[in-house]
Amino acid sequence: MTTPNNPGPAMPADTIKPARFAAIRLGGWSFYFLAKVLLFWRELIGFHPLENLAFAAFLLAPLDSRIKQRLRTVLAVPLSIALLYYDSWLPSLDRTLSQANLLSHFSLSYLLELAGRFISWPVMAMLVIGWAAYRIAARFLRMGVVAMAILLCLAISTGQKRPPAVTAASTSEHPADNSPDQALHDFFAAEAQRQVKFPSAGHTAPFDIVFIHICSLSWDDLQATGLDKHPIWNNFDFLFRQFNSAASYSGPAAIRINRATCGQSTHNALYEPASEQCYLLPSLKQAGFETNLAFNHDGHFDDFLTLVRKQGVNAPLMPLDGVPIRLRSFDNSPVYDDFDVLSRWLDNRQKSIDPHVALFYNTISLHDGNRIVSGSDAALSSKENYRPRVEKLLNDLTGFMDKIQKSGRRAVVVVIPEHGAALRGDKFQIAGLREIPTPAITLIPVGVKVIGQDVTRKGSGVRIGDPSSYLALSQLIARLIENSPYGASGFNPADYIADLPPTDYVAENEGITMIRHKDRYWLRQGKEGWEEYSRTALPAGIGAK
Repeated sequence: MTTPNNPGPAMPADTIKPARFAAIRLGGWSFYFLAKVLLFWRELIGFHPLENLAFAAFLLAPLDSRIKQRLRTVLAVPLSIALLYYDSWLPSLDRTLSQANLLSHFSLSYLLELAGRFISWPVMAMLVIGWAAYRIAARFLRMGVVAMAILLCLAISTGQKRPPAVTAASTSEHPADNSPDQALHDFFAAEAQRQVKFPSAGHTAPFDIVFIHICSLSWDDLQATGLDKHPIWNNFDFLFRQFNSAASYSGPAAIRINRATCGQSTHNALYEPASEQCYLLPSLKQAGFETNLAFNHDGHFDDFLTLVRKQGVNAPLMPLDGVPIRLRSFDNSPVYDDFDVLSRWLDNRQKSIDPHVALFYNTISLHDGNRIVSGSDAALSSKENYRPRVEKLLNDLTGFMDKIQKSGRRAVVVVIPEHGAALRGDKFQIAGLREIPTPAITLIPVGVKVIGQDVTRKGSGVRIGDPSSYLALSQLIARLIENSPYGASGFNPADYIADLPPTDYVAENEGITMIRHKDRYWLRQGKEGWEEYSRTALPAGIGAK
């Protein structure tokens, strides 16, 4: 029995009276949700209203002890970070973890540079202003109620995780016989039937084919740096304006070019054996070309050399002893000077008696994270030094082709990038991130130059504006072998491009597909449905012929 003098047993210190349940509120977490809504409105992140509502409910659930409240706060911090990551445009956590081993090889300076790309000072300023406005509004309004009302409205109005700039493709708008799914199925079914066979080179005048495979160079990168006006592009006899590399990373790109004689396969099929006739260099060897292999790097990263070997490229890798080191890669390994590496190959070629040679050369001079070893540009970040590196490479390639011309040798030089550098990024990917294979990344400049002192040109270079990919390049090479440009009848580039096989735009990465359908780009990630990749997300000029 209690009396004023005997109030009864004391309550434990950590027990909260039931009356305190009425004080349920989000507190400072209100700004977390409102800030994310602001970022969503500016299309800087996606948003999952139901998941955010569930997290808010977790924060609002009544608890009867301070210990439980503190434990909830401890759990809420990592949960809030994970939810923000889930709402962002960053790759899935599974994908990020699968790449952790590769990321561990990056130098500290490159990791810091990448971290800096995630920081946008205008966005930081916007959030600071938003915090100030929130503090003022909190004096007059219950901001937790405001935040919950907005979350409820978003949950009711949309279940999409993309911002308004991206619209989900509905099956009602795209019937089964005209949907991206059907278009993709038809594309791969048709590609599986396509193949190019090289004729024998035995009847032609001796000449070489040089494939220069460049990491990280797209039309968008060239436009961003102003180097789409470099003289090299006017010197090619054939220039593909709408060539799709179909890949956004080096490994898949290396496989695709080395299977250029067959139609485009799915991304997953790249890691399975292909038919013998699909391998580029073995097909050229069967046609009479000895194969050579050279890199301006050691090929160790991501086991790149082994991957190339699996495509039937069995020639010994040309040694680089004594070649000047121009750059240091993102993992601090040496990157050798392109002109000097190619010149060494040409000097070795001069000593060879083989009538026909096909060289596969891979360069990583433009790879993100590279640092210039010396000179005024040595202090620049890899993004800042990208333009000087591109200009140096294009000048080196021009000098190499001039050196072939002066040497008296005959050669067909094919300049073909692996993929772009994503120099500008877009709304959904920061600069350098290439998880989504957008046309800004996969539409690459591909040039073919016929070199020889005995070439009699009867026409100017041609520009190929139709959607193209590796099969068109293989067909062009086959025609150059069959109808030699070094013959007495002369060389007119226009004679070689009639009816080159077009290839519709389909690009893939692991678990991600982008397709051009009905003049619009559509994206599918994992098992999710198709979404239109916003036109405003892509840099201006993409797709221009």
